[in-house]
Amino acid sequence: MTKIIIATNNQNKAQEFADMFNKFNIEIETLKNYPEFHDIPETGSTFEENAKIKAHTVARELKVPVLADDSGLQVDALHGQPGIFSARYAQDHNDAANNAKLLSELGGIKLEDRTAQFVSTLVLAHPEDETKDVIVKGTVKGLIALHPEGDNGFGYDPLFYVPELEKTMAQLSMEDKNQLSHRARALDNLEKNMPDWLN
Repeated sequence: MTKIIIATNNQNKAQEFADMFNKFNIEIETLKNYPEFHDIPETGSTFEENAKIKAHTVARELKVPVLADDSGLQVDALHGQPGIFSARYAQDHNDAANNAKLLSELGGIKLEDRTAQFVSTLVLAHPEDETKDVIVKGTVKGLIALHPEGDNGFGYDPLFYVPELEKTMAQLSMEDKNQLSHRARALDNLEKNMPDWLN
C-alpha cells in the first residue's frame, strides 16, 4: 500500500497527518483532489460514528484506504456539549460566535467548575473490509477560561485553559500545541497500530 486519502479539505490538518505517514513511506491525498466529496453529511451521534461515515463513504467509492477524523469540545457543566456540534455550535465554523455562545452558556460558573476536554477520534478504513478499521482516540483535559487569551490556534483554543501549563491552547506555540493536542495524541495511538495494520 502506497497511498492513503485523508478525508478532509483542511490542509493544516492534512499536514499533521502527512508527517506521520511519511515515516511509513505512504503518500497522502486529501479531498481537495476529489471534489465529488466536497460535503459528506455527518449524521452520526458520536465522534466515532461521524469519522466512520466519512472514512467508509470515501473508501467504498475510491477503493483505497481512508483516514477520517471527527473532533470537538466536551464541557462537563453543559453535559458534554457542544460535542459533535462544536464547529457549528452558534454558527457554522464561526469561531467568534461559537466562543461567545460558550461563554454565555457558562455565565456565572466558577473557573474550577468549567472542566472540559478536547476529543479527537480517528478512523483508518480498509477499502474492502470494515472489520479491519483502526479506531483510536486522543483527549486533552482542561478548563474553559473566563475570557479568551492568546492569538494562536483556532476554534475554542483561546478559551481552553491547560492548568499544568498555565496557558490556553491559543497561548502555546504551534510546536508545543502539536505535542499535546487531542489530535496529536490520537495520531500517536494510530502510529502504534500502523505496522500491524499495514501487514
